Amino acid sequence: MDDRLYLDHAATTPLSQAAITAMSDAFARWANPSSPHADGRAARAALEDARVRICRALDWDGRLIFTSGASEAIAIALGRAKAEQVATSPIEHDAVLRVTPGRERMGLDRRGTPTLPDEITGALIAIQHVNNETGVIQPLGRISSAVRTAGGYLFADCAQSAGKLPLPDADMIAISAHKFGGPPGVGALLIRNLARIHASGGQEQGYRPGTENLPGVIGMAAALEESFDWMEEAAELRQALDAAISDAGGEVVAASSPRIATIASYRMPGVSARAQLIQFDMAGISVSAGSACSSGTLKTSHVLTAMGWDEQAAGEVVRVSFGPSTGAADVARFVGAWQAIAKSATR
Repeated sequence: MDDRLYLDHAATTPLSQAAITAMSDAFARWANPSSPHADGRAARAALEDARVRICRALDWDGRLIFTSGASEAIAIALGRAKAEQVATSPIEHDAVLRVTPGRERMGLDRRGTPTLPDEITGALIAIQHVNNETGVIQPLGRISSAVRTAGGYLFADCAQSAGKLPLPDADMIAISAHKFGGPPGVGALLIRNLARIHASGGQEQGYRPGTENLPGVIGMAAALEESFDWMEEAAELRQALDAAISDAGGEVVAASSPRIATIASYRMPGVSARAQLIQFDMAGISVSAGSACSSGTLKTSHVLTAMGWDEQAAGEVVRVSFGPSTGAADVARFVGAWQAIAKSATR
């Protein structure tokens, strides 16, 4: 396994060393943070300290509810919102679409930016900050201003951007630790006003029942406090990869749109994503097709079809995503494998 190349960091990225160290210590804190005795109070103090550290690292001045990840944060925000209506973009993560059946789906303009509903007063508008398949960054600053002016409020899925980009100006935000070097199974809902959602009772200020995952929370805080200064290098690597794929006859998805440095999708004309994944895997390279939460089925990407791609073209796209360990040699190796697969398809 040592010679494998992992380029699927958008699905999950390895634990950072800071998170490993912090969690190793935290596993010794086995008491329940809700217990009233001295051990429980010590666990509670550690939990609240981590809450403050996470908010500080994200420059967030609102409230924070710990969850099992972004999917649960999304379910709480959208499933328990005190909103007259909920509208989502059609290119949201499956975790958003699953909990909003029958809700309004906004249209898209030519750049893939959602067009807001005509009536927003009292509505909750849900828009992903960074798309998990294409890496496209939505203009949430402009969107948030328009939503607030019209009397609505904004939910942003920041699973792919938290820790890498500044948080958008949103009323509610979902984050997931395992996307930025923290452990899987822990995340948070950031919310400015708890009165926006219905309470459930139990822990987390009465909004999320269940014993908090203290080691996971502490690992998440440690991961967020690490430096993300590798993003500039990632941007250079992604630009080089874009150019190499284009030169090799491939197509860069959303090439003209603003995209995060760590995620890109590429089409290899005439070769299905399924065939590509098999051949990349045989070459020791891990990539994906679409979201990790749905890529096991390899169904046609709803994101690409909503952006106007036909089914065949959308079925020829794979996603490449970088992490802090990705370097120029890794990009060169992927390009070499891409060229070999494309060449074999034309024989």
